[in-house]
Amino acid sequence: MTQRIVVATDFSTRSDRALRRATLLARSTSAQLILVHVIDDDQPARLVEASQREATIVLTELASTVHDVDGLACDAKVILGEPFEGLSNSAEESNADLMVMGAYRRQVLREMFMGTTVERTIRRSRRPVLMANAVPSRHYKRILIATDFSESSAQAVRAARELGLLDGTDVFLLHVYDAPAKGLMYRSAITAREIKDYTDEEEQRAATKLLAFIGEVGLKSKRQILKLAEEPASTIIKDCARNERADLIVVGTRGQSGLGTLLLGSVAQDVLQGSEIDVLAVPLPAPSEEKGQF
Repeated sequence: MTQRIVVATDFSTRSDRALRRATLLARSTSAQLILVHVIDDDQPARLVEASQREATIVLTELASTVHDVDGLACDAKVILGEPFEGLSNSAEESNADLMVMGAYRRQVLREMFMGTTVERTIRRSRRPVLMANAVPSRHYKRILIATDFSESSAQAVRAARELGLLDGTDVFLLHVYDAPAKGLMYRSAITAREIKDYTDEEEQRAATKLLAFIGEVGLKSKRQILKLAEEPASTIIKDCARNERADLIVVGTRGQSGLGTLLLGSVAQDVLQGSEIDVLAVPLPAPSEEKGQF
């Protein structure tokens, strides 16, 4: 069960959503909140000192308000450095079970090579990261878990369970399957009936794998959903979440690269960038960590 939650804040409206969501989660488990604000130290020393002084005052007041109003243990940390490094390092040092962040800025031009702070933090983090997109009003009631049957997907299920997110909720399990030969069949002399038989076989194969995955992770889901990949998988995931009225999407973020950084899969990245509801991104544990440990 969740014991420590790091909440990233830049004092914006996006960060307010992250704090309120973290507060809702912490209430259910009496978890400790750790508010973290990172100041970019690549600027004149006088500006850094002034920013640090003001941020400490604001963050301390915010932590006191959370403690007094919500009755939760709440600490405050102001860190100097690159935001994504400061946030991920703080989560590690605090041995946090979860990090909660506000949504992407909806800017027209993204940073082409470096990515946003949210994306870079998720790439670096060894801890599950919850991106709070929606205005928090209640505990999660309907959760969509997207799976490709990989260890990354299995770890996402385990993490959501360990965080207590699956308790008392309706869980929908989605798999987007492919029928790779379908396009070629349309351009050949194969009949429509034969094409349908082929796609039905692929769906049945996917259904068998889905049942095996459910048994492997011990998941009880309200419904299992299979969708043919006739659109990008991320689009299907977001559309399915909307149709099922889900208030949280859970995705795995693939694995670790040889450089020790996280390999953020393209599907997970697209879901994170375009979702209107909250998204929990779960990395695989580092090689030295035990399975299921954060």
